[in-house]
Amino acid sequence: MVSSPRTSPGGEAYRATRLGNGVRVLTETMRGVRSVAVGAWVRQGSALESAAMMGVSHLLEHMVFRGTENRSRQEIALALESLGGSLNAYTSREHTGYEARVLADHLPQAADVLSDLVRNPLLAESDLDREKEVVGEEIAAVEDTPDDLVFELHGDRMWGGHPYGQSILGTRDTIGSISRDDLAALHRTTYVGANLVVAAAGCVEHDAFVDLAGESFGDMEPGGEAPAVADPGEVRPGTDRVARESAQVHIVLGRDTPGHAHRDRFALILLSAALGGGMSSRLFQRVREELALAYSVYAYQSFFSRAGVLGIYVGTRPAWAPAALDAVREVCRDVSATGLPPEELARIKEQVKGQMMLSLEAPGARLHRLAGFALHDEPFAGLDEVQGMIDAVSGCDVVRVAGEVLDPERLYALCLGPSSPNGMKTCL
Repeated sequence: MVSSPRTSPGGEAYRATRLGNGVRVLTETMRGVRSVAVGAWVRQGSALESAAMMGVSHLLEHMVFRGTENRSRQEIALALESLGGSLNAYTSREHTGYEARVLADHLPQAADVLSDLVRNPLLAESDLDREKEVVGEEIAAVEDTPDDLVFELHGDRMWGGHPYGQSILGTRDTIGSISRDDLAALHRTTYVGANLVVAAAGCVEHDAFVDLAGESFGDMEPGGEAPAVADPGEVRPGTDRVARESAQVHIVLGRDTPGHAHRDRFALILLSAALGGGMSSRLFQRVREELALAYSVYAYQSFFSRAGVLGIYVGTRPAWAPAALDAVREVCRDVSATGLPPEELARIKEQVKGQMMLSLEAPGARLHRLAGFALHDEPFAGLDEVQGMIDAVSGCDVVRVAGEVLDPERLYALCLGPSSPNGMKTCL
């Protein structure tokens, strides 16, 4: 085992150890809490799937909860809930996570349950059809929710066939074609030591947790690391519309950005907050408060290993869609041309730092942040260091990055809604 202790200037007691089979074990001790958030992450997600196998990572995550060699599905559900804790899982573009939150005294039980889920799923043939139906209901829920569906359609078209635009859920056809052997093969090749991050945040002591992790995961096959995601290449600009009967037109504009490790990440975060990060943001003030064209308007950003996305969502009635889209583009054009004035940039920095600090008072949020460094192969940065990185973003940085990513001519917009003569047709 290789261990690296560190206490950051902000007082976070961070430590990392790598087990002999490649499993990375991380802890962050938080004084004054009695609980611990613990999780195990596998570097496997939708961006590592072929188009024909779209949704297989998510389906495997579902099947894990159908039963293991040691627990039935009912026993899995009761294992931590009966102790007052919680258990959850999710699939993202580049990894699959299994997480628990328990009182510190119950950490051994949580580690045992997580290990059982990751290592010993039954993947019973008799459960597969049932779970496919459950995933089918998830897909139907997205199709019935236009302000979810518009993001799926936008990503698929903007990324132009790259896996970053693939649905994490898959389609009914791809899910229907996945066999039990497909799931077993994916589990055998990706749920291995070299692909696994195990972390805990809260009331936890590192050496004791390393012992738990060693007992639970130390004898896994080392296997091989996940392959790198392919370079996305160029993404498409322009505007598309998709006809659908609904009370509103749902619009998403966005474009690709550099990935998680890029030096411009914090400039992009600040730009996103300035555009649509709250009631004081430019989009909220212009589109909702001044023009009264929408109830919901906001900006968002996501960062993956090879690229990212900065986007804007607005939902409006069909007759107002052209004006709303014009207003969003006007705000983007202004920021892309001039950046943010010094007083606004200073205010946005304080907003982002404050939101970050407030969000990280809970062990679960600290856990996600902690695991994120390892999953992106980046060195741990304490809270004071991150605040310093935010403060270091200059006005010139903002002008440069805004000019690169917010030019309306380079954004891709997708409008989802009714194709009435006075409505969505004029989005184009």
